[in-house]
Amino acid sequence: MKTITVLLVEDHEMVIAGLKVLLEPLPQVRVAGCVTTAAAALAFCAQQPLPDVVLLDINLPDMSGIEACRLLKAAHPDVRVLGLSTFNEKAFVVRMMQNGASGYLLKSARPAELAEALAAVCGDRRFFSEEVQNTLLHEPAPPAAAAAVPALTRREKEILGLLADGFTNQEISEKLFLSPFTVDTHRRNILLKFGVNNTAALIKLAVKSELV
Repeated sequence: MKTITVLLVEDHEMVIAGLKVLLEPLPQVRVAGCVTTAAAALAFCAQQPLPDVVLLDINLPDMSGIEACRLLKAAHPDVRVLGLSTFNEKAFVVRMMQNGASGYLLKSARPAELAEALAAVCGDRRFFSEEVQNTLLHEPAPPAAAAAVPALTRREKEILGLLADGFTNQEISEKLFLSPFTVDTHRRNILLKFGVNNTAALIKLAVKSELV
């Protein structure tokens, strides 16, 4: 059986370590590399040999994994991209697939599920975590008018408001008694939900949507 080479694109070291623990015992899989940004993933794939599968977090520090997927597929049509996320939301799954992904895994995936996903996409089949399949089957698509306004949690709305008022991550951290890491994670989640890559574009959309 041909060895499947995998590039891990994930900015949290603990998640990378966990994925490597799951992948390394699989005899048909080899981790070709681990990077923490979309830019690094694109640079890695510009080299040869190209990995068979890019396991791509959809929430990265420099751009969303959704946009990174589009760029990867545009540059390397033969590479298979598996979206990796904690978000089990239909809108994210659909956007990843529209940008060329071959499947979508949750970070809670079991080892057998991860192995099955890699084999499936390398066989030119799509693969979704079981929970994602249920979401795709049962979650109704939002009305067109509502699709532009993502659902935010109470904390995300609070942080969005402070960002719109010009507060920095550090200032929001001190004001809300949260760690800077937690604030940055919320900020990146909000960016992802709005489908933008920077705070300026986020605030522009939030104002247009009358959220701030």
